[in-house]
Amino acid sequence: MATQLSPEELDDIKDTFSLFDRKGDNKVACEQVGDILRACNLNPTLDTIKKVTEDKPRDHRFTCEQFIPMYNDAAKSKDQGTIDDYLEGLKVFDKENNGEISSAELRHVLTTLGERLTEDEVEAVLAGFEDAAGNVNYEEWLKHVMKAQSYDD
Repeated sequence: MATQLSPEELDDIKDTFSLFDRKGDNKVACEQVGDILRACNLNPTLDTIKKVTEDKPRDHRFTCEQFIPMYNDAAKSKDQGTIDDYLEGLKVFDKENNGEISSAELRHVLTTLGERLTEDEVEAVLAGFEDAAGNVNYEEWLKHVMKAQSYDD
């Protein structure tokens, strides 16, 4: 298996992959690829996930060795947005230029544009980020959602 990953990165991916092995056969379902990639700290789009799994039937189960090339392809994908990209997009909704946007407006964006979330998914990602006035500090929220702990202004 030829990869550019360090032994530590490879061990982390294998550990993460094993968490998704629900049958104990060292394989996971094709439909879990997006979740595994996200658990490996990637932010793949639905298109990226489709591209890396397009030659596999939906019910296919694969090993970690088969997953590594998918991980590498997803990691190389230009479709992944950065926190700065998302911040710029959300600034459009920051009418008072104070780092906050209306949670109602953010809910609308998350359920109607791009890769749409369900109401339950929106509730989950906004949990703990709405203030008493119904606003969200979108930079803090993005840091949490993207797990961008190393991000600095």
